[in-house]
Amino acid sequence: MAKIYLKKGREESVLRFHPWVFSGAVAQCTGDPAEGDLVDVYSSEGVYLGCGHYQIGSIAVRLLSFCADPKAPDFWELSLRRALDTRMALGLSLSGGSTDCFRLVHGEGDSLPGLIIDYYAGVCVIQAHSAGMFRAKKRICEALKTVLGDNLKAVYDKSAATAPFKAGLDLIDGYLWRADSFQESEIAVSENGVRFMVDWEGGQKTGFFLDQRENRKLVGSLSAGRRVLNLFCYTGGFSLYARAGGAASVTSVDSSARAMAMLARNEELNGFEAGENVCADAISYLSSVPDGAYDLIVVDPPAFAKHRGALKNALRAYQRLNAAAIAKVAPGGFVFTFSCSQVVDRESFALMVFSAAASTGRSVRIMERLFQAPDHPVNIYHPEGEYLKGLLLYVD
Repeated sequence: MAKIYLKKGREESVLRFHPWVFSGAVAQCTGDPAEGDLVDVYSSEGVYLGCGHYQIGSIAVRLLSFCADPKAPDFWELSLRRALDTRMALGLSLSGGSTDCFRLVHGEGDSLPGLIIDYYAGVCVIQAHSAGMFRAKKRICEALKTVLGDNLKAVYDKSAATAPFKAGLDLIDGYLWRADSFQESEIAVSENGVRFMVDWEGGQKTGFFLDQRENRKLVGSLSAGRRVLNLFCYTGGFSLYARAGGAASVTSVDSSARAMAMLARNEELNGFEAGENVCADAISYLSSVPDGAYDLIVVDPPAFAKHRGALKNALRAYQRLNAAAIAKVAPGGFVFTFSCSQVVDRESFALMVFSAAASTGRSVRIMERLFQAPDHPVNIYHPEGEYLKGLLLYVD
């Protein structure tokens, strides 16, 4: 194995269990590791610090362990069982119950940086965000079969669309394994008793946005008798909760015709008649909405900033969008607003919403601060993992 030696004084973050070693901290590398190889990391004085996947870029190593051996034959099984035990402690279920879909592995939050696994009623969808995890996918699949047993129907790799690495690997999405009796390309799941179809092959990300589960539940609890507008609705997560919660009306807006078609199927799956579903640009639609037409507005856009260079323009776009929503909502109404851009920190997001509110001249109060669902845990030593931030606003 290759060895990475850090510059003097640059080992302190690793000693605090931060899982990233940045390229600027590397003094030398013995050996010639390929991207995705396991490498051992040492301090400038030769003290062993940990082991992880080598990669080319600003992050040189994603550490899998500070003591255990990632080369051990039972490493993946033990790691996945630990992740599963955490979800079971939250009251989630592999089958039956009111929720049978959740994030099984959340990268650094589960000490497996670069790996995402979402569980959909027996189907595991993998996304590798590092070459090391991509190269380990067959071992991960075998470990999933052991850990989940009869609860596993299929394992699908969906890394190609999101892979940030270029390691000469065959980035083609497809099944790593599926039971002989399982031939579906989509499946119905339950989330707090609300039903959704999940298309892992053609849908965004792994097929659904599991991180908003608790926030969707909150929207449902506040929707009774209200006129609800769900912007950037995708397949209707917030919309269906609002309808289940007794909303007077629900308008769902998204620019994706494919997503809107899935929303219609989800309405039928839950026994609802077709709602007011608008295939249009959400920002343009909001600009045409009469003041006071809605009592509850959900603003859940895609990431406007994927890197720091786009942060300034992203914050301007978020501000314009939020100012429009705050200005349009009826007196005594709620605005749920979110950002999933990791580079937009919580303080910057709150300041942006403050500026948006101030520009409208309306009385706005923060009723609740919102986060990603608990099956998307944040490693306390890796605060960057807290990517989803939101606010529940009450507007007079």
